[in-house]
Amino acid sequence: MTALVCDLTEARKGDPKALERVLVQSRQDLRRFAEFHCAINDAEDAVQDSLFIVSRKIGDLRNLEVFTSWLFRIVKRECYRYKRAKAALMQVPITEDIEGPHYPEQKGLARDVAMALESLPAHYREIILLRDLDGFSIQEIMCQLQLSKEACKARLHRARALAREYLSA
Repeated sequence: MTALVCDLTEARKGDPKALERVLVQSRQDLRRFAEFHCAINDAEDAVQDSLFIVSRKIGDLRNLEVFTSWLFRIVKRECYRYKRAKAALMQVPITEDIEGPHYPEQKGLARDVAMALESLPAHYREIILLRDLDGFSIQEIMCQLQLSKEACKARLHRARALAREYLSA
């Protein structure tokens, strides 16, 4: 039996150390998966919520062979939950009696760039924001996203090309 299967078996029985090992082993894959299904700001929250759900419900899992697909379904469901919550917030009518900061409406290039970034898939948006907005080096981005140098550069190139294509249209 592999280590993960042993840990899963023990975690289902209630062993907290085995559960911790299962969650630690699963976290990076869940993060990568969530980046494709969530907005950048929601990916980490969705992963954390999913790991919490797994820790509570792992005892209910009847068949260990479906653990991985079960895990990814939970993350996907959490991502959709965050998307629905964001959409619901956007539907709330703004009343005039609410006091708060007033921001000028974005016009011209600023609006176009914001729309271009919003149109990018999450993994492209993240890398372009890290490099061009936050000013991270390729080495720092490689470490943060756990990518090879070539993959990092290729993803950045594709992200910029997609943004350029959107802006030129």
